[in-house]
Amino acid sequence: MNVSEFVWKRLQEWGVKRVYGYPGDGVGGLDVALQKAQPGMEYVQVRHEEMAAFMASAHAKFTGDVGLCYATSGPGAIHLLNGLYDAKMDNQPVVALVGQQARTALGARYQQEVDLVALFKDVASDYIAIGTVPSQVRHMVDRAVRIAQTKRSVTCIVLPNDLQLMPYEDPPMAHGSTHTGVGFPAESKVPESEGLRAAAQVLNEGKKVAMLVGAGCLEATDEVIAVADKLGAGLAKALLGKAAVPDDLPFVTGGIGLLGTKPSWDLMKNCDTLLMVGSAFPYSEFLPEPGSARGVQIDIKGENLSLRFPMEVNLVGDSAATLRALLPLLEQKTDSKWRDTIKDNLADWWKLLESRAMNSADPINPQRVFWELSPRLPDNCIVTADSGSVANWYGRDLKFRRGMKGSLSGSLASLGAATPYALAAKMAYPERPVIGTIGDGAMQMNGMNVMITVSKYWEQWSNPVFIMMVLNNRDLSQVTWEERVQLGDGKPESTQSIPDFPYAKYAELLGLRGIFCNDPDKVGAAWEEALASDRPVILEFYTDPNVPPLPPHITLKDATHFMTMMPDEPELGSVLKNTAKELVSSVLPGR
Repeated sequence: MNVSEFVWKRLQEWGVKRVYGYPGDGVGGLDVALQKAQPGMEYVQVRHEEMAAFMASAHAKFTGDVGLCYATSGPGAIHLLNGLYDAKMDNQPVVALVGQQARTALGARYQQEVDLVALFKDVASDYIAIGTVPSQVRHMVDRAVRIAQTKRSVTCIVLPNDLQLMPYEDPPMAHGSTHTGVGFPAESKVPESEGLRAAAQVLNEGKKVAMLVGAGCLEATDEVIAVADKLGAGLAKALLGKAAVPDDLPFVTGGIGLLGTKPSWDLMKNCDTLLMVGSAFPYSEFLPEPGSARGVQIDIKGENLSLRFPMEVNLVGDSAATLRALLPLLEQKTDSKWRDTIKDNLADWWKLLESRAMNSADPINPQRVFWELSPRLPDNCIVTADSGSVANWYGRDLKFRRGMKGSLSGSLASLGAATPYALAAKMAYPERPVIGTIGDGAMQMNGMNVMITVSKYWEQWSNPVFIMMVLNNRDLSQVTWEERVQLGDGKPESTQSIPDFPYAKYAELLGLRGIFCNDPDKVGAAWEEALASDRPVILEFYTDPNVPPLPPHITLKDATHFMTMMPDEPELGSVLKNTAKELVSSVLPGR
């Protein structure tokens, strides 16, 4: 058994069964050994290494297991970085396996020689090592997987191509050697009782409690609901925690932040106590004013505590386990006025969203695309979204039910994640319907490339439902609107306008299904046709780029910038008309 064969064998012993990657001479030994390791180690061949890293990140998000990607030396390794930063910034356990030139060539400015330890030192700051002898490889693999899972971080193993082909040797029983084993540690996940009692006291004294939950609560749905009910709390969700709690509960106010809802804004600005669980939500301006509310925070990572709001009590612990331990210490709230206010605000909000979605546009209002999808979402489906304007409508207009999953590139907010996320979701759960939502900018950037990979693998899926929905608006519209509102400048057409492209026809070239819709009254039917397809679909909606993604709260500064951009705006008529419709809907929902 050579080193490469040992690597794949050891990874399988850790329970890692799937790798996303692309071959090259820097990983030639790993390529050959991977062929022998199948089917125990499933290989998903991507079209670009960045997509492999995105898929490994998404695999970790959707399964909770360690994601694995690999790439050749030099350019292949460099291509991994963006997807690995996505995993790092969203606290996902991912191992990157990277090739390198022969040990004898290192330091000679050899072809494709890059200092990979220096290159990956930030993204894989918790662990990166380069192999030099076969007896070193065991502890490299063991430490990379264990640290990635335990610290929820990115780790990296660098293997020179000559080392990959050498006979594997266990480390000797000698000074200077170490003997590692397989197995994740049993963690203490509940804070000490003194901290729990202090948290309970703060929460019990609160009259108007708000909860904010994030990705750390995705496996704590029942516990979150039980605590919210005991506290009579309203509950907002950070975007990565969208699937943590169903949206049909009358106290769940939906998203928070620029892509959030007005009920969440009102919840945070009117509460007297904040309980934040499993979230490092970045925008402090959407939280209560410091001093206006007391705070309790629970997070598995201590460095996230009191990071966005000065909390009175900070608890390091697993979300579900900590909430279960906290629940018996909480007193049942009996005054329903706070919850009644939240319920009324929510009812008005959903009417407003429907009114906005049904506003006319040229030709299709993008909000309607998501509003029509929401009641048609299949049970147990997985939804991905890209960064850009689709993230607004994904966050606001889709009502998730229990059992659904959803994600996007959160802290990095990278374009181009929706398609690799969707493919990784389908490879992990081939029996579940998967729906990706993406803008035309991201689709042109790399989404079309991933659809070639979809065409390679889809026939092995037990359920063929895989839809990549593209908003074709010929505009990088999220940035266009940010520049209008945040900078006070009109649309710079040279940077913001992008080519029109027939995405649905492209699907047909790949042997997939393409559906094109430019009629607002046929949006629902288009979704139903796609959901009934016997093969993956690119569903293309021809939408209006000038429908504004209004924030839940418009500041004076935003309004001033909107006014000052008018003289420079080349599409002013459309912008003013669509904005007026949105604002009128806010005053007269349903009219």
